[in-house]
Amino acid sequence: MGRIALLSTSNKQGLVELATALVQEFGFTLLSSGGTAKTLQAAGIPVTTVAEYTGAAEILGGRVKTLHPKIHGGILARRDRPADEADLQARGSIPLI
Repeated sequence: MGRIALLSTSNKQGLVELATALVQEFGFTLLSSGGTAKTLQAAGIPVTTVAEYTGAAEILGGRVKTLHPKIHGGILARRDRPADEADLQARGSIPLI
């Protein structure tokens, strides 16, 4: 799997343009929270929802969605450390930007 970008925003202005550039120009795969994912899907941009990736549903009316070890592990992993890479692999997580 190539590079993955996590997109989650309340203000959707410019979102489609950003996501399009990430996918088409830079080859990213997109991971996104509920409302953001719906906007991207409506624009025909391929995206995996955070809920699909983590296996955990959004809670508290959608206010809690990315607080999950698979998400934060992917953000905080140090790519130059084999132990971090091993932790991610053992938990089915991937590095995120």
